[in-house]
Amino acid sequence: MRTGAEYFTQPGGAGQRRYEALRAYFVEGASAAEVADRFGYSTASVHQMATLLRTGKLALFTEAKTGPKGPRKATAELREKVLALRAGGRSIGEIAAALATAGTPVSAQTVWQILDEAGVARLPRRDDSTRRGSPTQLDPVKAAALTQWPAAEQIPCEHAGLLLLLPAMAKLGLADLVREAGYPATTAITAWQSVGTLLLAKCARAARAHHIDALTDDAGLAFALGLTALPKATHAGSYSYRVPRETNQKMLTGLVKNLRTLGLASGTQGFNLDFHAIRHHGEDTVLEKHYVPRRSQRTRAVLTFFAQDHASTEMVYANSELTKAEQAREIIAFADYWHHATGEDPGLLVFDSQLTTYKVLDELTSRGIRWLTLRQRGATELARLAALPTQQWKTATVARTGRYRRPHIHEDTIKLKDIASNIRQIAIRNIGRDEPTLLITNDHTNPAKDLFARYAERMGIENELDAYISGFHLDALSSGVPLNVDLDTTLTVIAGNLYRLFARDLTRYHAATPDTIWRHFLDDTGTLHITDTEVTCALKLRSHHPQLIDAGYADQHTPIPWWNNRTLRFTFPPR
Repeated sequence: MRTGAEYFTQPGGAGQRRYEALRAYFVEGASAAEVADRFGYSTASVHQMATLLRTGKLALFTEAKTGPKGPRKATAELREKVLALRAGGRSIGEIAAALATAGTPVSAQTVWQILDEAGVARLPRRDDSTRRGSPTQLDPVKAAALTQWPAAEQIPCEHAGLLLLLPAMAKLGLADLVREAGYPATTAITAWQSVGTLLLAKCARAARAHHIDALTDDAGLAFALGLTALPKATHAGSYSYRVPRETNQKMLTGLVKNLRTLGLASGTQGFNLDFHAIRHHGEDTVLEKHYVPRRSQRTRAVLTFFAQDHASTEMVYANSELTKAEQAREIIAFADYWHHATGEDPGLLVFDSQLTTYKVLDELTSRGIRWLTLRQRGATELARLAALPTQQWKTATVARTGRYRRPHIHEDTIKLKDIASNIRQIAIRNIGRDEPTLLITNDHTNPAKDLFARYAERMGIENELDAYISGFHLDALSSGVPLNVDLDTTLTVIAGNLYRLFARDLTRYHAATPDTIWRHFLDDTGTLHITDTEVTCALKLRSHHPQLIDAGYADQHTPIPWWNNRTLRFTFPPR
């Protein structure tokens, strides 16, 4: 080749390299892989460039313009300005803002690199009140109990819709439950005011404790808890680490007792049980690794356990202080909890095959507690079932929505290792799976088709957990300390019950997700009109207000215990 050929064989610029690559692909007939190897592209990039060329969207010789240079090209004048402003005690952000105001826009990164090259040290950390250029700082308003009830006042409330949950809080006696459970108080505010703040943040669907600052400027919410102002995120975060597991369990026990007086959490139709791993979003943690379905991997996580009352479809129990060694016996812990809370053993316990072991199932059987779960399909058992004559499979009609309402069922009484007594195995086919599904249970009374339908309804707990994850940001935790997570899951159970109590009187909303209830009703503003004996919450107009009016909220006068039984009522603007 003649001198100068290297210009074509070794293209320098990006535009020329694209041209030579596409010429080899289109003119020389080289494959995309060959072109990729020769010119340093990926095969996918070659195909993409070819597509762009065919559609006329590729400009081959238009080189990308270089962006503005950083401090290496900074002028001496800019350096002098930056150093002069730093000499006046300005922070990096303040220097960048001052230069932009003066007509020399520059990024904070550029300012930092100029200072770093000049050997200028960082400023000591300061709070916002000492920064230059910040607006005039008012004395911070600290959370404190109201010294006296306002005689007559109007308070704007940015989250007035949350007050629709106060009647449910009063019905459940949450303020008394918090006191009886032994939640810690501070010298400034009571235990109920601390827990109530966290609960309102949970009901407002704040993802994490530090997001509570979005509520703390709401004077109306502070008044609703009898405070001059809501505590800041610092208090919310530190408070959660002071609450032991025993306190949360006492709270859940009291919650169940009060729910039962309202016709909920009866336990007569049993419970659905499941684990949920909440991933830790950080490093340097001693948490164990658990399988996180949303990540499809095992990673550091806090393992939580939930129990759902099948009849009311609401969560009644949660525990986050679990280790792998304790995981299999958590079902026993729940049975003990339920017996302590209600004086009776739980009804039928329904759960996935991975939740516990056969030894624990034997212990449940010896206590007379019924259970229903899946059995893993072994090759020997599948071969035995495949060899059965057709007449030994009975066709059943299951009263359920959806497909697969006529399954084929075969029953056996079998003996399993580690379970002393014989148990019942129900094999089901014709439900959309290649192999039969195997259910095992110590319930020898209920028809097989009813037990199959009951296990299919267990999926409700997975749907409810999904609703909690999206509605109450259950997966938004980043704490590596299960103590913190345990309070959050306890508050999630309480918030879910509050939402359910609120929605059960609304037509067609008894099974609505927390996200729907929030958007349609609770995400609302208003004004509180306060008299000596009553608080009137005047809500702003929303399209779903007729549902609230039909449910009687326009006529309610609900005594609120922590207001010394002063009443709360709601008004709605005319349409």
